[in-house]
Amino acid sequence: MPATATLAMNDGHAIPAIGFGTYLVPNDDAARITREALEIGYALVDTAAFYGNETGVADGLGGRDDIFVTTKLWRENLGYESALREFDISLGKLGRDSVDLYLIHWPMPSLGDKYVETWKALVRLREEGRAKSIGVSNFGADHLRAIIDATGIVPAVNQVELHPGFQQRDLRAFHAEHGILTQSWAPLGQGTMLTHPAIVAIAEARGCSPAQAILAWHLHHGLAVIPKASARERLASNLAAGGVQLEATDIAAIDALDDAGGRLGPDPDKL
Repeated sequence: MPATATLAMNDGHAIPAIGFGTYLVPNDDAARITREALEIGYALVDTAAFYGNETGVADGLGGRDDIFVTTKLWRENLGYESALREFDISLGKLGRDSVDLYLIHWPMPSLGDKYVETWKALVRLREEGRAKSIGVSNFGADHLRAIIDATGIVPAVNQVELHPGFQQRDLRAFHAEHGILTQSWAPLGQGTMLTHPAIVAIAEARGCSPAQAILAWHLHHGLAVIPKASARERLASNLAAGGVQLEATDIAAIDALDDAGGRLGPDPDKL
C-alpha cells in the first residue's frame, strides 16, 4: 500500500490510510512537527480541541488546503448548541472555513443522551458543508445505534483504541455491517506491543521495524491508523509501513495476540 493510499468512507469521501496523530504534541512544537510530517509525505493531520494544539497545527499546515484535517469536540462540551459553538472555535484556531472530518471525542453515556443531540449538530455542520465528513470517537455499538436511530445518519468514521493486544472484533463487525470506517488510535498499543516476541520475530523476518509490522497489520485489515511520533525518523518510518508486505502466517500470528482485557485507555461505557 503506497504512502498516499486512501480508504473510502460511506459519504463518498476518501481518507488517507495513514495519518499523523498529534495527541500529546505541545502547541509550541506542533507547527514544526506538522511541517516535518507534511514534508515527509503525510496527507492527514489529526488534532482535537482537547489536545490544545490546533493553532500550532494550523501554523504547520501553512494554509495548505490539500491536507486532510481532523479535529474533535471534547467531551465536556456535548450538546447541540455547545457543539456548534465549539466547532466555530476550532475552525478559528485552525484558520479554516471547513474541516475534512469532525468527530465527537467521547459519548459520555453518564450524561444521558447528550451525545445524540450532539450528533444532530454534527449532521447540521455536514449539511452546511463546514464539516465535509462527520464521525465519532470511542463509541460502542449501543452508542452508534442510538445516533443512527435518531437521525438516520451513519457516522463515516469511528476512531477507537485498537491494537494487536485489543482488537475490538465485535465492534469492527458492527462497523462493517453499517459501512463505518474504523480508525485506530494507539495503534501500537502505546508502545507495549513493540517488544512482544511474535511482533519482533515478524519484523525480523520481513526486514522492517516492529512498529511497521504492526501498522501493516492494521492496513491489511482495512483499518486507518494515526500513530503519533515527534522525531522525524519515526514519522518517516511509520509512513513507510504502507510498503511492508506481511504473509498470511504473520497476520494470523498477530491476530492471535488479541486480549479482551487489553484495553489501555478509558472504557467509554464508564465515563
